[in-house]
Amino acid sequence: MLREARELGFDHVELSHGTRISLVPGILEAVDAGEIRVSSVHNFCPLPMGVNNSAPNLYKFSAEHDRERELALRYTLKTLDFAQRVKASLVVLHLGCIEMKDYTDKLLDLVAAGQNDTPRYQRLCAEADEKREAKKGPFVERAYELLRRLVPEAERRGLRLGIENREALEEIPLDSDFRFLFAEFPSAAVTYWHDTGHAQIKENLGFIGHVMQVESLQGRLAGFHLHDVQPPGRDHCAPGTGCIDFAALKPFVRPEHIKVFELSPRLPVEEVRAGVAHLRQLWGE
Repeated sequence: MLREARELGFDHVELSHGTRISLVPGILEAVDAGEIRVSSVHNFCPLPMGVNNSAPNLYKFSAEHDRERELALRYTLKTLDFAQRVKASLVVLHLGCIEMKDYTDKLLDLVAAGQNDTPRYQRLCAEADEKREAKKGPFVERAYELLRRLVPEAERRGLRLGIENREALEEIPLDSDFRFLFAEFPSAAVTYWHDTGHAQIKENLGFIGHVMQVESLQGRLAGFHLHDVQPPGRDHCAPGTGCIDFAALKPFVRPEHIKVFELSPRLPVEEVRAGVAHLRQLWGE
């Protein structure tokens, strides 16, 4: 797997939340031999024993039950240890979600049907916004409580935590709440991780401006998940094949930012190469 990434021209990889524990010996062998370097690790990695499919939300930081939050903490600490072992500098985290009705898929279906200018669509947007604001408090506080326990552990290991923006309206932090999170956690170990596809989906739904979102958080920005979106919500496409204006993001991209291509495994190799070339041409990276 890692050699294939190397043959595609990448000298760094992110180890994802789909990394089974059976793959760890081979990964460590490749890293120790210098065949590949690890830029970042995505929680939970490796997957807990017995879990064989990608599961970033297996245990939620925001969960109501103490047992689930303790498992989230335990396996995040294991991820931090693994990140340190493979010499990564950052761990990408999801913070959980607000328990409420799923508005995201319903709104995406309406946009796909060309009904985003209808009174029904506007009513659903307002309802989603109102309900998540009314309900978010305890979910955010539980996530913050767990994050308070993780920050000193990350600092002790010399790691940064990248808090990822999410595609679902119900997931936290809400886009408008990142500034409050960073005020609550001033540590340099707590950073912003920008997923281009997730931000574009929110823009396609009319909830944020993609470029404004990056601009407002650039002071804490550590890196990117890079992929394109074919409207309204098909993401993990190769850059240049969807609707994201990557050129408009260029002013906020720095050489020190980690840049991870998070592409669908269904993409042919030629499309992957073309997407990477497209972004390098735009960003000069």
